[in-house]
Amino acid sequence: MPQPPNRNATRAAPPDTRTQLLSGPILATMLRLSVPNVALVCAQAAVNVAETYFVGRLGTDALAGVTLVFPIVMLMQMMSAGAMGGGISSAIARALGGHRQADADALAWHAVLIALVLGGSFTLAALVFGPALYRLLGGQGQSLANALEYSNIVFGGAAFVWLMNSLANVLRGSGDMRTPAVVTVAGALIMIAASPLLIFGFGNFSGLGLRGAALALVIYYCAGCAILGWRTLRGATLVSIRPRRAAWRYFAEILKVGVPACVHAALINAAVGVTTGFVGVYGTAALAGYGIGARLEYLQIPIVFGLGATLVPMVGTNVGAGQLQRARRIAWIGGLFAASVCGAIGALVAVVPWLWAGMFTRDAEVLAIATQYFHIAGPSYAFLGLGMALYFSFQGTGRMLWPLLCVAIRIVTIAAGCTLATHAFGLGLASLFAVTAAALLVFGAMYALGVWRYFSGAGRAR
Repeated sequence: MPQPPNRNATRAAPPDTRTQLLSGPILATMLRLSVPNVALVCAQAAVNVAETYFVGRLGTDALAGVTLVFPIVMLMQMMSAGAMGGGISSAIARALGGHRQADADALAWHAVLIALVLGGSFTLAALVFGPALYRLLGGQGQSLANALEYSNIVFGGAAFVWLMNSLANVLRGSGDMRTPAVVTVAGALIMIAASPLLIFGFGNFSGLGLRGAALALVIYYCAGCAILGWRTLRGATLVSIRPRRAAWRYFAEILKVGVPACVHAALINAAVGVTTGFVGVYGTAALAGYGIGARLEYLQIPIVFGLGATLVPMVGTNVGAGQLQRARRIAWIGGLFAASVCGAIGALVAVVPWLWAGMFTRDAEVLAIATQYFHIAGPSYAFLGLGMALYFSFQGTGRMLWPLLCVAIRIVTIAAGCTLATHAFGLGLASLFAVTAAALLVFGAMYALGVWRYFSGAGRAR
């Protein structure tokens, strides 16, 4: 009697894609798959730089206000794109690596449900707790008013941020790096052109100031949701999204990586937030100067994401197929490559800090503080790159306990170090930047130890 067709077999991943992930040359495959992601992060970086540039033209108070909100915006982007998004990508990659197509499709729909719930949660949390949080970070007077004006609009559209990044990671988990990159790059170009018009105005339109900057960001993510959603719903991708009854096992498969990864992202931002709180004591100029430096530190994360979004499916597919030694080589190659890129950026700004800081302000005091930060913290960016790349490799394995330990130790180092430097020894602003650099070194070294321990133990278990 003829058997019904096996949907898992008919819609399994294309042999060439899976072969390259499981047996192709590691570095060549990694670089080829990373090219679209690099274009994506370059576009996102251009958006961040352009926004900071335009906001800086509104004055120091406006720049300080956005600096207060920026860690929380980055938290949302990191959680949706690299944290919960990594959980989505990892779960789908492992399902496809194990030839479980029906599970991959179900995971994609559950990813959408998670995005909508978490997006709404961010909106509510920002409206309720935002004012107290920005005061805690040092906001006062006009800088606090600017922060609230910017925050309410950006987080009012949080659902679009979460949904767009979740849809992009559904595609990345199937090995499609190109589509999310094309959508992001095109949207970024449009946003960069539209932002100054919304901020400063044109013709009879007087401009919206900070509200225009926030509105441009929301429009960007809304358009991305529409395009990626249309593509996945019409079934033109390897993994398709169709409404279905929710099942806890699919939520659990995503959340077992996504929840610890979101905690990791929150702690990464908490590390910057703790430093911001100590820096804020030194006044608005110190806050603005550190904000310029912290923005470049944050920029390392999407840069590494260009590689990390490739590491998740590469490591995950090999772990799903039982090829642990190959997965370990992928993790180390990716980590060292990211360290070299971020280290080069850190060395450059340590030598010529005005290349970055000079784009955002002409205030001599703010420039001096940003320069001081780069001289001290810039050389440690290599360890940030190493740690973040190995973090994405851990997402591919589905094991997230060690990453939480790494970032927790970074926060303890910052909190204890800054407290001792300022309260016990009475040191100045430079000591806070030195503690930041030391915490990054510890962060990268802990991740390297974790990868060595995980794959040594997994190899013995086999």
